[in-house]
Amino acid sequence: MATTKTMLSAAASIAASAMIIRSMVQEFFPRKIRDQIFSSALSFFTRVSSKLTINVHEFRGNLPNEMYLAVQTYLSSKISPYTRCLQVAKQEDSKGLEVSMEVGETVVDLFEGIEFRWKLICKEKQKLVLNQRRKDSMTSMLETKFFVLSFHKKHKEKALYVYLPHILQHSKNIKQEEKRIRIYSGDYGKLQQGLIQGIWNGVNLDHPATFDTLAMDPELKRLVKEDLERFVRRKAYYRRVGKAWKRGYLLYGPPGTGKSSLIAAVANFLKFDIYDLELTEIKSNSWLRQLLIGTANRSIIVIEDIDCTIELQEKEEDATKSRGRIKYHNEKVTLSGLLNFIDGLWSGCGDERIIIFTTNYKERLDFALLRPGRMDMHIHMSYCSPSSFMTLLSNYLNVDNHTLKPEVERLLREVEATPAEVAEELMKSDDSDDAMRCLIKFLEGKKVEASEENKKEESMVVEVSEIDELKEGAEKQESMVVEGSEI
Repeated sequence: MATTKTMLSAAASIAASAMIIRSMVQEFFPRKIRDQIFSSALSFFTRVSSKLTINVHEFRGNLPNEMYLAVQTYLSSKISPYTRCLQVAKQEDSKGLEVSMEVGETVVDLFEGIEFRWKLICKEKQKLVLNQRRKDSMTSMLETKFFVLSFHKKHKEKALYVYLPHILQHSKNIKQEEKRIRIYSGDYGKLQQGLIQGIWNGVNLDHPATFDTLAMDPELKRLVKEDLERFVRRKAYYRRVGKAWKRGYLLYGPPGTGKSSLIAAVANFLKFDIYDLELTEIKSNSWLRQLLIGTANRSIIVIEDIDCTIELQEKEEDATKSRGRIKYHNEKVTLSGLLNFIDGLWSGCGDERIIIFTTNYKERLDFALLRPGRMDMHIHMSYCSPSSFMTLLSNYLNVDNHTLKPEVERLLREVEATPAEVAEELMKSDDSDDAMRCLIKFLEGKKVEASEENKKEESMVVEVSEIDELKEGAEKQESMVVEGSEI
């Protein structure tokens, strides 16, 4: 009992002495000298200690740290019953709960008989943000997270070259098994403030489109699938030939022909996330580069309606030379900036990326966008054909044949109807006979409209022709009068 009292008394004396020494140092030594003293003391105890620590930060500069994401996924599967505080989340369309570590919690992982201790830390730091328009600055609080890994220093080689690579591979397997496709949109407000971290916001994409349900030409469907499969297995090939591992697609055709559904089908087929770029919200080429850097590997970058979302300026000197107009164009994405984004040096910032452009009017696009290497495959999404109607018949009426099918196929060869229009008619009744009759009535109506439109156009052509003939006759008569007067 005396021994316990003696130990407690000694501990109290040491603590009191430490407090006195700390107070004296703070009172009599300048801050710079104090920092040097504490730094030297920390360095000494670190050398004496047998523990080694590794910090895994959420971001490395402006780029997301792949190792951080891997650790986050890996530790979610290692949380023990003794963990005191957890972070639980669930999105509306997710299948289950997402359980992860809370800030300040510790998880112990035993790997090959070695104890590795993980702790999640969160700190806030001030960031000075410059506003180019107002020519002033503001202070913004930025939250940074990082994992601290601690273990005996004799296991340093094992940790760096066996344990951490194991985490990368294990987390990759977990993500592949539990992969939920996500669609991301840019947080342009953060870019406006000068922030470059967390500029993409994502939600789960639960789109049911697959290549089996797409109403498009079966042969074209087969070609697209084969091209995608060939692309994802050619990593070594792209590196050998010296090309960035990416692929560009142009989807063009009238509205309602299934361009967005094809994008969703590609994402479901490859298990790739989608990044939706809204060019009208992007103020400069530098914003475009920051957004590109923020996208992950194995992803699809989508730019819809490329022909009408933005006026791309190839050269600023082509614009009006007034100061205000030049400033305006400086705040827009230029054609050269977009081309560099697609296949310039910046396109190499990542692997296994697919870039998809959509347009209703291919003829409006600049030829520089269309060449191979930028848009490698041009996919025409056309009107509903008899072959694509078979897919719609199976999808919406759950039948492979129908007595009215020949009549529908005949009308589809004569009129232009999009798959979306045909699908809408098939949804009007649960009874297959009624639905088919509704579709036939709709197609016959379109045929009548097309016939009337053709008659109007022919009538206008005749009127224009008659006017031209009258003008030509008047010009001849005037010419004869002039010649007669000269005589």
